[in-house]
Amino acid sequence: MPTETRTPAKLALSAVCLGFLMITLDATIVNLALPAIGADFGEPSTAALQWIVDAYTVALAAFLLTWGAAGDRWGSRRVFEAGVAVFVVASVACALAGNTTWLIAARAVQGAGAAALLPSSLALIVHQFPDARDRARALGVWGGMSGAGLAAGPMLGGLAVGLADWRLVFAVNVPVGILAIVLTRRAVAEPPRRETTHLDLAGQLLGTASLAAFVAGFIEAGHAGWSAPATLVLLTGGAGAGAVFVAAEKRVREPVLPLGILKNRNFAVAAGIGGLFNFCLYGTLFCLALYLQRAWSLGALAAGLALVPLTTAVGLNAFFSGRLTGRFGPRVPMVVGALAGFAGALGFAVLPADRALVLFVVASVVFGCCSLAMPAMTSLAMNALPGQAGLAAGVLNAARQTGGAIGVALVGALLPAAGMGLVAVGYALVAGLAFAARQSS
Repeated sequence: MPTETRTPAKLALSAVCLGFLMITLDATIVNLALPAIGADFGEPSTAALQWIVDAYTVALAAFLLTWGAAGDRWGSRRVFEAGVAVFVVASVACALAGNTTWLIAARAVQGAGAAALLPSSLALIVHQFPDARDRARALGVWGGMSGAGLAAGPMLGGLAVGLADWRLVFAVNVPVGILAIVLTRRAVAEPPRRETTHLDLAGQLLGTASLAAFVAGFIEAGHAGWSAPATLVLLTGGAGAGAVFVAAEKRVREPVLPLGILKNRNFAVAAGIGGLFNFCLYGTLFCLALYLQRAWSLGALAAGLALVPLTTAVGLNAFFSGRLTGRFGPRVPMVVGALAGFAGALGFAVLPADRALVLFVVASVVFGCCSLAMPAMTSLAMNALPGQAGLAAGVLNAARQTGGAIGVALVGALLPAAGMGLVAVGYALVAGLAFAARQSS
């Protein structure tokens, strides 16, 4: 359309990235507020705090596949705007929460809104930047916004709790979301729609049930033990639902997860790296937020400032990764990022009980270089399935958020040093998968 051809690509990218920034910011801004939330509601148990984080990531992971395909069919811009609107309304509900149940439910609605927003943002970028090199740079900016959200989250969360109230960490989403909608309506062109799948209700329910049961099982193991009946029932139920999900998806004509796309080697590698990456990163940020406030007895503001070296490194390297990917292909930044995450996690694992600030800062900066892998894995995945941008974005980010939800549950259950050891193993696996990727995208 004439108005769309005059749309400045950079302004359109800014509009899309604003929405994405909002959901990545919300994935980490809550971590430093968790002790204050628990104290305010009189339920400071680790399990309750894990669910405040994981209600969001479970809902996000569970609905990504459906909304990714819906964006292809109904219009990525329309789905993007709807996702931002739902996210903003749910953020208001979080800020007004009167108890843990209310907050967890509102967080789940936030996750559902984010599930509509996230894959649509990627599909819009693919449409706005058809040239592969320009797209790699744009995805670098998009991934950099992810890094910026992860970087700013702990610091802003600490500032909100230290200077005002934990409810401010949710209220901040409102002006950002409104601005994202306004800019999207003015600057973002709508990609062509594709008649894809209709809703695979059985697959959606089975996938959600499997993920939720696994996450609940890992959280239960953290305070009841791995041999507790509830833990065993939940983990067994998650495995059973997962097996039925795979069997059902093979028989459905239009599945929510077309298993055939995993036969694409580059896409399968990118999805595997995405799941492991978020497992390690989200698990680490959850652990460190509690470790600094419980073991080191820091306040929320001081803990947020202590995480600035890590989160700054995450943000800077995510932006830098786009240029590396455009020049060398995705494998180099993925391997370097994974090795940095491995080394940093080992540094965290050997932290002494006293406040070893120098070692903590060194480990933080090294670990933060793991974000070199983020835009690279995204570029690899999107270029592997160029004609199915919405589906590719949905599957990739479902893998990432599934990894993040399980990471918070499992790494959190192994606080602190054992969890960091598990993170190191995760990044070693990421490096191995990155070596399996082709040099060029």
